[in-house]
Amino acid sequence: MAWNPDFRSMAAAQTVPSAGVDAARLDAGLRRYMLGVYNYMASGLLLSGIVALAIASSPALAELFYTRVMTPRGAATIPTTLGFIAMFSPLAIILVMMFGVNRMSKTAAQAVYWVFTALMGVSLANIFLIYTGTSISRVFFVTAGTFAAMSIIGYTTQRDLTKLGSFLIMGLIGIILASLVNIFIGSTALQFAVTVLGVVIFVGLIAYDTQRIKTDYISYAYAEGSEVADKRAVFDALALYLNFINLFQLLMSLLGQRQSE
Repeated sequence: MAWNPDFRSMAAAQTVPSAGVDAARLDAGLRRYMLGVYNYMASGLLLSGIVALAIASSPALAELFYTRVMTPRGAATIPTTLGFIAMFSPLAIILVMMFGVNRMSKTAAQAVYWVFTALMGVSLANIFLIYTGTSISRVFFVTAGTFAAMSIIGYTTQRDLTKLGSFLIMGLIGIILASLVNIFIGSTALQFAVTVLGVVIFVGLIAYDTQRIKTDYISYAYAEGSEVADKRAVFDALALYLNFINLFQLLMSLLGQRQSE
């Protein structure tokens, strides 16, 4: 499960409030900006999927990152040393992006984003090794439908989701800590509870982040085609990408059918 960072400080640091901006022009700019964000997110998901499928389809590549071992519960797929490095590399990249957000150029931000999504593909390859292709497709479309519905709600609702977002982020921290504790105690009940709560939290975060992206654009009116707008779109896409990926992984653990079943 990847943490979902918040890059809102960049907007305040690098843009100017939008007082006096023509409403119609602002609305048109917002639609183009949101389309750009969704295009970045979808392209990142596509890249991750291609990398994951390529690794899972090649036994030689799969053996570099994952190995099959026997456990008391049966055969299991676990990461190799290289696999663990690939799994934790995205967390390091997120930290780099968080602390270097105001110093990055647009080109650097885009490059880091593509590297991040490619590395996430390495982590997602494990799903193709464990679950059937049919269940992966089914859960992907469930995730996509849920994402679309919640993103539309976040974009169109008149309700301020700021307080809800703060609550969800605290909940996210809680389930991350619970997951770490469960590594040592191995409770299936706790794992199930964490998974269900995680689904609820990321469903809510999709709506919250969509509204946040819309509100930030309206508040700061990024100049279309500017360095700030292009860079900001990358970070906003990253937030939505992480929501999608985390929701997909959680739903796979609930609804996915293992190949051995």
